[in-house]
Amino acid sequence: MPATAMNPSTRFFNAAITRVVFVPEISDKFSPTRAELDAGTDVSADIAELTGWQVTSEQVQTPDLATRFTSSIPGRSTAEESAITFYADREGEDVRELLPRDTQGYVVIMDHGDQAGLPADVYPVRVASVGKMRSVGEEAARLEVQFSILSEPAENVTIPADGGEVEG
Repeated sequence: MPATAMNPSTRFFNAAITRVVFVPEISDKFSPTRAELDAGTDVSADIAELTGWQVTSEQVQTPDLATRFTSSIPGRSTAEESAITFYADREGEDVRELLPRDTQGYVVIMDHGDQAGLPADVYPVRVASVGKMRSVGEEAARLEVQFSILSEPAENVTIPADGGEVEG
């Protein structure tokens, strides 16, 4: 009997769907409330690029004398160096007002949009730097905000419905 096939994905394009929200306070990163998310700032419209924002694991090699093959087991996990590149405002009224250096809070990435019941990732962060990206090329003025990830991100948390409690 053949293996059961996985249901094929409904593929999508991130632009116009993914939402990124900076939230100043979340009491439980594994279960943010709708009120906490709504108290945040949706920064999606000014994002030019996202880099990092991925949890990876080291591999611990576990050789033994019984075989020449070196097996491995999962080791420590880490979040890659993460940054968001924002468009700069000509008058300076941009992300620098919301996220100056040393600001702490949470970056919530809702890859499937802000829709109750769908997954999101919650990153506890501190702003490490806000760099001005200068160019003489054909590019809009941009700012790169680098973040330190302060603790293990909460991955695939369920976006809560109105009313503040997580569904499930």
